[in-house]
Amino acid sequence: MAFKSHFKFSNSQRNGIFLLAILIITFQCIYAFVDFSSEEMPTDTKALEHFRTQVDSLKRLEAEKNTPKVYPFNPNHITDFKGYTLGMTPEEIDRLLEFRAKDQWINSAKQFQEVTNVSDSLLEVLAPLFKFPEWVTHPKPKSDWVEYSNHPSQKTYSSKTYAQKVDLNTATAQDLQKVNGIGEKLSDNIIKYRNKFKGGFISEIQLQDIYGLTPEVIIRITNDFAVKTPRLVEKINLNTATKDQLVTIQHIDYEVAHYIIEQRTLREGFKSFDELLQVKKFPAQKIGIIELYLKLN
Repeated sequence: MAFKSHFKFSNSQRNGIFLLAILIITFQCIYAFVDFSSEEMPTDTKALEHFRTQVDSLKRLEAEKNTPKVYPFNPNHITDFKGYTLGMTPEEIDRLLEFRAKDQWINSAKQFQEVTNVSDSLLEVLAPLFKFPEWVTHPKPKSDWVEYSNHPSQKTYSSKTYAQKVDLNTATAQDLQKVNGIGEKLSDNIIKYRNKFKGGFISEIQLQDIYGLTPEVIIRITNDFAVKTPRLVEKINLNTATKDQLVTIQHIDYEVAHYIIEQRTLREGFKSFDELLQVKKFPAQKIGIIELYLKLN
């Protein structure tokens, strides 16, 4: 009986064995001569600290961006919503609105507290944000008021009651000229401006738009006159108004109307008129007049 040898290989088998041997030798050499020990990469602590600083700075900027900003404002124009967001109680807001309804004005932080009875702690927060008109914060020397008090129509400088005041919408040129600082030219300017609108003035604040009237003269006018029969206007809803509707309002042109609608979209609607002050190119000094034509939801 003949036995088949187990050590007899074909050409392909021999080639496979030869290739396996080469691979084994190669891996043994790599294992023997290559150093696989791990070495820690050097850390650039200065660069890492710089990166951390940048990240912290970006975080702070994002936090500031998302934090509601409160801009300086005239406390005489605080609304229910504005007062609530400032931390005032309903009773404190009501006292302020009742005071303003009597056609009286707050001219200092101290007077604001006397009228509203807000706490010292809240006043400390709000007072730095108060922005009063220039003629309140930087009044003329007292001698100017002495001259006014000697005027025949007003012997002493004391504000008249609402009942004593003349309706600005029916006042004649002669009535207006009784005010110190008002001559024929200025009285004519006032009446011409009033006659531009059917029904006359809406509010005394519109006196700011009359050429030649200084803040001092305006306060003298409002001491003797008040708009008792205001012109009726159909107020436009700020949160639904179109661009064409907005440009019908004094001091708003198409560019400002565009930015108002853009800001309204970003905010998903305005919550208060004060937010208009953040609109690009908005005429902030005229916001009191612009508010006469607007309403909110």
